[in-house]
Amino acid sequence: MIKRDLGAGRVLEVARPAQAGVGLEPSRYDRALADLGLVDGKGGPLVVDGPPTDGRIPEGGAADAGVRGGGVRLYVPGARLVSTRQVAAVVEVVGHTVAARGMCCVYGDTGLGKTVAVEQALHLLPGRVPVWRAVACVAPGLPQLRASLCEALGLQSGALPHRAGPASQALIRALAEPGVLFLDDAQRLTPPLLDYLRQLWDAPGCAAALVLCGAGSERALARASALRSRVLAWHQIGRLEPSQVPQTLSLFHPVWAQTDPDDLTRVDEQMARGNFRTWAKITSHLYAALERAPGKRVDRELVEQACARLGPYP
Repeated sequence: MIKRDLGAGRVLEVARPAQAGVGLEPSRYDRALADLGLVDGKGGPLVVDGPPTDGRIPEGGAADAGVRGGGVRLYVPGARLVSTRQVAAVVEVVGHTVAARGMCCVYGDTGLGKTVAVEQALHLLPGRVPVWRAVACVAPGLPQLRASLCEALGLQSGALPHRAGPASQALIRALAEPGVLFLDDAQRLTPPLLDYLRQLWDAPGCAAALVLCGAGSERALARASALRSRVLAWHQIGRLEPSQVPQTLSLFHPVWAQTDPDDLTRVDEQMARGNFRTWAKITSHLYAALERAPGKRVDRELVEQACARLGPYP
């Protein structure tokens, strides 16, 4: 499925930095999953190694400007997921959590790539591991959370999500099957809602793993002591380090391939500050500028023009 989607340009390719110390060695994903008994034995996880050899943009051009990775818009055609050490760390944490059928919390500031990293970790799981995805809505109540979980697990027959008792029993039965529920924006959940999740996972026979993610999700879980005590792993996503920026960006999109590393370091210090979402937006504006003037060189002036588009809130 992933290979077919890659061929159609529907999901991001994955580029791995080749230099030791910048990213991760090519076998790290495979080894981490194999150690946990999570690899199919049919060639390992489906990952595209290295940058494109021809530098071409996926078919579709401007129509594919909203390339998405794990539900997150990356603003520009040709963008590729870069398997930095931050992504690799999330892969290992999620893999451990799924193997142990436990809970984990992935947190950090907005724009650092939490959701994308978790989605990459889930893509690397063997095809036999079911993945259920849910997003906490704004200010949800228990009926909204229960309906969201029922939808994620495919339990939408009739009025089931709106009937508290039958819906909860159906969720308990569904979670008795090995799999992983990924709940994004978990910081929106109040302590009573988190306690409802705890009750589902405390039900006899529960065999599913739970991955909670979101900026501030660790603070939300801290207010629900019963669930907090059951979290197997806590993982904070960090910002891109200055030394990672030049190579990470050159792998992220071809427009950065010939850019002066000093210019990238300066922009990171003054504006992006290691936030990948900010870099993705700068990339989008830079790509648009080159589309308007194809022969133009990516220099400091052009990069500054792209940065100026972000206004006072990059």
